[in-house]
Amino acid sequence: MNYEITNFSTDVIERSHTIPVLVDFWAEWCAPCKVLGPILERLAEAQKDNWVLAKADIDKHQEIAAEYGIRSIPNTKLFVDGQVVNEFVGALPEYTVVKWLEKAVPDKFRKDIEKAQRLILEEHVSEGQAILEQVLSRASGNAQARVLLAGTYLDSDRKRALELVAEIDEGSEHFPVAEAIQTISTLVQKMERPQTLPEDPVKQMYLDAIRELSRKNFDGAVEKFIRVIQDNRYYDKDGARRACLAIFRILGEEHEITRKHRRNFGSALNI
Repeated sequence: MNYEITNFSTDVIERSHTIPVLVDFWAEWCAPCKVLGPILERLAEAQKDNWVLAKADIDKHQEIAAEYGIRSIPNTKLFVDGQVVNEFVGALPEYTVVKWLEKAVPDKFRKDIEKAQRLILEEHVSEGQAILEQVLSRASGNAQARVLLAGTYLDSDRKRALELVAEIDEGSEHFPVAEAIQTISTLVQKMERPQTLPEDPVKQMYLDAIRELSRKNFDGAVEKFIRVIQDNRYYDKDGARRACLAIFRILGEEHEITRKHRRNFGSALNI
């Protein structure tokens, strides 16, 4: 198959708005290029639903090479929505290229997932759920869709939430959030069986924090969990600390609630 570009604007920039385009900047006289080229071509054929390959001979496309600062080849750049989002230089082994692609190539359902995420944040939860269910009907193993959807079921169907995150393995970048969902689900179950918790002056505060958590009042929940940490750090096997971390992971480090409580949380741990 011929992957050589004829028009960079059309073959790369415009096309990258539809599917990620991996551009292999190469030259006929470059020996390492002849090692990397066949690797990229094999992978492009095997992963054609996720990204496409475009090869740019720098001798034929000198202006483009200069525009993108190509000083050493092979130089491989990934274009998404018209922009370079990742790159590497040199002839990497096939295994390394595969691992690089796994991290660099964005999810082909990313726009659907981003739309669902916006809807959920705007409290149009059922509409966001419908989009995520559609994604999973086409890609059942999509970890990002699974954790987002699981988060929407935490207060209404914990069994479904746990089923969604159960098979996300530790190597996934979404595992910390999946683990956080499991932590929160376990905590809410304790609210329903308070007799399983040890007797302690902080027990009622701990239960109140869990109750706020079950209502998705994350601000109030974290505030109460921090008070438990201050009074009895290790109550329920360090449960309040684990609860705060789970909430922070689900909300994200840039969320206003996370930023509001991070310092107090850290201070409570160091008392």
